[in-house]
Amino acid sequence: MTERALGKSGLSIRPFVLGGNVFGWTADRAASFAILDRFAARGGGMIDTADVYSAWVPGHRGGESEAMIGAWLRENGARDRVLIATKVGMGEGGLRPDAVRAAAQGSRDRLGVETIDLYFAHQDDPDVPLDEVLGAFGELRDAGIVRAIGASNYSAERLGDALRVADAKGLPRFTAMQPELNLLDRAQYEGALQRLCIAEGLGVIPYYSLSAGYLSGKYRSADDLGQSPRGYKAKAYMAGKGPAVLAVMDRIAAETGASLAQIALAWVAAQPGVTAPIASATTVAQLDDIMDSMALRLTGEQLTALTEEGA
Repeated sequence: MTERALGKSGLSIRPFVLGGNVFGWTADRAASFAILDRFAARGGGMIDTADVYSAWVPGHRGGESEAMIGAWLRENGARDRVLIATKVGMGEGGLRPDAVRAAAQGSRDRLGVETIDLYFAHQDDPDVPLDEVLGAFGELRDAGIVRAIGASNYSAERLGDALRVADAKGLPRFTAMQPELNLLDRAQYEGALQRLCIAEGLGVIPYYSLSAGYLSGKYRSADDLGQSPRGYKAKAYMAGKGPAVLAVMDRIAAETGASLAQIALAWVAAQPGVTAPIASATTVAQLDDIMDSMALRLTGEQLTALTEEGA
């Protein structure tokens, strides 16, 4: 599978990124290791995680996903075959320089890596001047602690401001963006942010590409919501455009033989400016299914039908 350049980051990845939010949460050690083993065996390129995963679980503090990935890296010896992306900014201290430096060290310790390949500001922190944020990230890059930097959940306005500050003050630029994007949730990326990412050459790796699992087709009725701890998120889609979008996906599945998850990911991967969608799996079978999305090429008519139904 041909790799795509991740903007101007200097990194290249296959058109699928494995989401690590489930590791240490809905995927225990055995399941996590099996998924990661399979991902590496199939030539998977990038694993995405964050220092806050999975702090929302009672009894967790955050960092569980990184620690699980780190344990797997030590056992599997796959560090030279996968790229690691992680994030900072949702914990105490936000994006203050001292908090960023401490968080980066914590992530390195949990992951067991010398260098983080791609380090994201997980969300904008309006209380910290952009030059201070970029300066802290620049220190990490100059010290070899991170290779490239990116922004997640930034508005087009704030991302544009950050790029201008970087250019004006000789600070490192964000070279990657991680927005929410799927067939049913497009407002964050489509429009101004998409145009800016394309114009400035940022790599884009969207999250929630499967709408928390809804676009896999497993939540067709209220009775299905209990299948997963994330099932409650699908309820809103059932009351909106979700069923109509699934109907179009069902038709395309009959035409192509592809699964709904593959169709959803192929649509994201085909959007202008997108480098690769992010999706997670809790079983090896799920992983095989979603990784097969890389080989699916939807026709122009199919892409248009999906786009129009979910607009």
